Amino acid sequence: MPYPHLLAPLDLGFTTLKNRILMGSMHTGLEESKNGFDKLAAYFAERARGQVGLIVTGGIAPNRAGWVGPFSAKLSTRGEAKKHRKITEAVHAEGGKICMQILHAGRYGYHPLAVAPSRIKSPISPFTPRKLSGRGVENTIKDYVRCAALAQEAGYDGVEIMGSEGYLINQFIVSKTNKRTDQWGGSYENRIRFPLEIVRRTREKVGPNFIIIYRLSMLDLVDDGSSWEEVEMLAQKIEAAGATIINTGIGWHEARVPTIATMVPRGGFSWVTKRLMGKVGIPLITTNRINMPDVAEQILADGHADMVSMARPFLADADFVLKAMEDRADEINTCIGCNQACLDHTFERKIASCLVNPRACHELELNYQPTSQPKKIAVVGAGPAGLACATIAAQRGHEVHLYEADADIGGQFNMAKRIPGKEEFYETIRYFRKQIALTGVHLHLSTYATAQLLQQQGFDEVVIATGVSPRKIDLKGIDHPKVLSYIDVLKDQKPVGRSVAIIGAG
Repeated sequence: MPYPHLLAPLDLGFTTLKNRILMGSMHTGLEESKNGFDKLAAYFAERARGQVGLIVTGGIAPNRAGWVGPFSAKLSTRGEAKKHRKITEAVHAEGGKICMQILHAGRYGYHPLAVAPSRIKSPISPFTPRKLSGRGVENTIKDYVRCAALAQEAGYDGVEIMGSEGYLINQFIVSKTNKRTDQWGGSYENRIRFPLEIVRRTREKVGPNFIIIYRLSMLDLVDDGSSWEEVEMLAQKIEAAGATIINTGIGWHEARVPTIATMVPRGGFSWVTKRLMGKVGIPLITTNRINMPDVAEQILADGHADMVSMARPFLADADFVLKAMEDRADEINTCIGCNQACLDHTFERKIASCLVNPRACHELELNYQPTSQPKKIAVVGAGPAGLACATIAAQRGHEVHLYEADADIGGQFNMAKRIPGKEEFYETIRYFRKQIALTGVHLHLSTYATAQLLQQQGFDEVVIATGVSPRKIDLKGIDHPKVLSYIDVLKDQKPVGRSVAIIGAG
């Protein structure tokens, strides 16, 4: 069997996960969109069909104060729980398991109702939070428990309690954001009482046969964060409180250290989880920049974790696990860590998707059905757009001829991949090279597609995908020999010297 550690089942006592792969939580915007539950059901079901071991939803607030933004997803009533059944039933119909993440944004809430352990404004929100009273803390714990019980009623296999990334629970844990002097502040033992009470009371409410994942911030990457000794202590107490699994959280959202960008080495933070291995008796999940099965397999084989979490890779390819199981890793559409259609869309309050897979989060709208009228199609330009057009058209049953003037496919990705920290762009070219072979696209390299050539071949349709040329700016001296475009530097490898001025910060 390929990837024996990665594809091994994980026995949780009352249930068994089919493999060691968690689809990590991502807020996609579908949660608040029109017909969002139908779209989420299709989105998650497709990943379940792709054989992922366990899915975690995007963050759902336990009350209004916990909203990430105005009117964002919340679960606090039975009416809301009923809507979630579309998701759980769709996932279970595909043989999958799914947990709902409970996320209270705390001072990260982008709305005037935000609350926090102390009245300290976040650097990434314009709203100063209201300090929770002692009664408010108790009520918030009750809201977490009620949310978990409603998730159970909605058919979820468990919940993930979000205790990292600088959200409310994390804000209680560290002295940076918790200046309280009551039983919920002061000493570390008091500051961790909030998460411990949430987990303990949740376990009492949902019973023993329900997954509780606790997302623990193992590396805050902010001043006055938790020490490693405190992380260990919290992990052990969270286990004792009734958690089934501990998931790794890396960095607060306000941290200035890159944690998921393409410049971060693959599996670059698994060493953090490894430090906790053997300190607790429940499974540990590691995360961040794990985007191919060989990387995940090595992490598990080296004893860094019991499971691996991948989020963005499941935007890029819903069949990631299935392809790994069938030893077809070279067919995986790899996440390149660009963040351009996932995180950037989220920050712009758009529906998330994926730069290398635009079907992600659009499963009900964008489907490639076999054609009933095969055509002879020419695609001119083998950059990313031309490659996607050619391979999808061929997949649908058309005869496709792809013309490229250069000696290789990839277009401007061939320049991007040369930039230090963007080597992942090689993977997209590798993926399309394989798709060309699988779909039977007729590839014509080093061929300039003239109008005469295209006319002679008798094509039914011609698609022009020749990309862009750098814009020449109107600036005195722009024609000086020392002025170079990015194509001059990255493609033609022209020397730039030791002292360089760059115009444009894209």
